[in-house]
Amino acid sequence: MHYCSSMYAPLKHVIVKHPKDAFRNQEHLSDEWKTFNYLSEPNYNEALIEYAEFMSILEKYVEKIDFLPESDEVGLDSLYAHDPVKFTPNGAIILKSGKTLRRPEAAVYKVFLQEKGIPVIGELTGEAVSDGGDIVWLDDRTLVVGRGYRTNDEAIRQLKDMTEDIVDEFIVVQLPHDLGEAECLHLMSFISMVDKDLAVVHSRLMPVFFRQLLINRGIQLIEVPKDEYDALGCNVLTLAPRVCIIPNGNPITKQQLLNAGVTVYEYKGNEISLKGTGGPTCLTCPVVRR
Repeated sequence: MHYCSSMYAPLKHVIVKHPKDAFRNQEHLSDEWKTFNYLSEPNYNEALIEYAEFMSILEKYVEKIDFLPESDEVGLDSLYAHDPVKFTPNGAIILKSGKTLRRPEAAVYKVFLQEKGIPVIGELTGEAVSDGGDIVWLDDRTLVVGRGYRTNDEAIRQLKDMTEDIVDEFIVVQLPHDLGEAECLHLMSFISMVDKDLAVVHSRLMPVFFRQLLINRGIQLIEVPKDEYDALGCNVLTLAPRVCIIPNGNPITKQQLLNAGVTVYEYKGNEISLKGTGGPTCLTCPVVRR
């Protein structure tokens, strides 16, 4: 089995977590949303409705969808199934979140993968911390890692070691301070690949070398304006080359995608995305793309 080393090849197998298992009920949300630094308290019933719409789009393209179980070990953020692991062609790397509250998710995930018979090729140890949102496959042999508040130098060293036989080019992108340590800025916050030669970006957060590297590789950049960046317009989940899901409320980004020949699905993500600042890529962990 060749596991995932792409952000844009057709998505065949994905891991998600249902809000009924992450959020549990309204009372649990009332108790926990401030602890997890959500923008405001999500509405539980609305979250279920939004998620059903999101899943109906996913099911059009994805053959196999696995659901993480409810667990007392983890919190609200476990809804964002993307971050505790990262897949490589040979299997999963278990990460250790830069957000302390999210650290227990890795152990739960590891057991889940073992039960599903999905190989784990490595695990971050010691001082290393990294979130999946900081690790992007530019193509099958190029891995880009964001160095910021959620991913440190020791994690980058370990990731480089673990992937040296499957990666030709390992690129480190220094992330800006932006809104500070408490907020979530990932590498994926400002880049989503929609095809081998098309990316949705918010260039204001990009180091010049990285932006130039993308252009030099012949990648067309769709620029997300600032207000749509805040509405998670840069968080695009690619289901197949030039087929994607975006949170609604991003008309300029959507129109640019349509102009580039992309099929665009939208979902309402007020409760499941905006309030926890996790868009469609965060809600999904791609296992197999081919």
